Formats: sequence, C-alpha cells, structure tokens
Amino acid sequence: MGLKPKIIGYISIGVGMAVVFGVYTLIDSTDKNHQSIFHVTLADPAMYQNGVFTDSFEIQEGSYYFAFVPNGDSPQAITISLQGSDYYSMERFVLHSDFHDTGISEYYTWSYIVDKESTITIPSPQLIQITIDPHENYNGPVSVSLKRMP
Repeated sequence: MGLKPKIIGYISIGVGMAVVFGVYTLIDSTDKNHQSIFHVTLADPAMYQNGVFTDSFEIQEGSYYFAFVPNGDSPQAITISLQGSDYYSMERFVLHSDFHDTGISEYYTWSYIVDKESTITIPSPQLIQITIDPHENYNGPVSVSLKRMP
C-alpha cells in the first residue's frame, strides 16, 4: 500500500511537467511567428557613442512592436526613437520588476512597460534609424528587438 502514493506522486509530477512543457512550447512557437526585423544586445558600454546606441536598418510597411530581454541590472529607463523618411516615433520604457513566491523559491522577473500602446505602424518601406538612450546606465545588459506583428 505504501507504493501507490509514490506512483500517484510520480504520475502527478509527470503530468505537471507535460503541462509546463506544452505551455512553454506554445509561447515559444507564438514568439517565433513574429519575425525579428532588428535585434541588439547592449551589454558593453563601448557600444554607446555620445551616450546613445544608434543603428539603421531597412523596414517594410506594416505593424511592429518592441520586445525586450532585461534583468535586474538593465537600465531603469530607456528611450527608443525610430526615424525614417516618413515616420518618427519616440517611446520611453521603464523597467518593472515582479516578485514571485512559489512556496519553494522566491525570484524576480523584469519587463519594460510603456504608458501607452506601443504598436509601431510603418506607412511605407524605408530606411529607419534607431536610437536607444539608456539614460547614462551603460553597464546593465538589455536585449532589444523590433518584431513584425502577424
């Protein structure tokens, strides 16, 4: 009789792992459907000139959004501007931390938030210049991507 609770426990753990794996796969495959048009990982102060990172890239007409991979050392705020022949946008993103307590462990996750909807609508194909200002926080790493909406 002592073996049955162990078997039920193993089955429960297996089902739980399968659910977590399924959700992760769904989230991961959804993100892969969003094509990255631009990506940079800012982790070295030498990547900034005069306090900002600047690059240019070609972009097609359509709707886009920013995606970030921050951590606790990332800049507390970043301002991103996009400028093209018939497009200009500037958004300020603020680092936000969420505390999680699972009962077994405690940890934080980070995300950048913006006050308004940050969908970017490009009216025509063009060369875009991106400028990323970390507001003098050059040592904290952050990855920034611009992704096309499906």
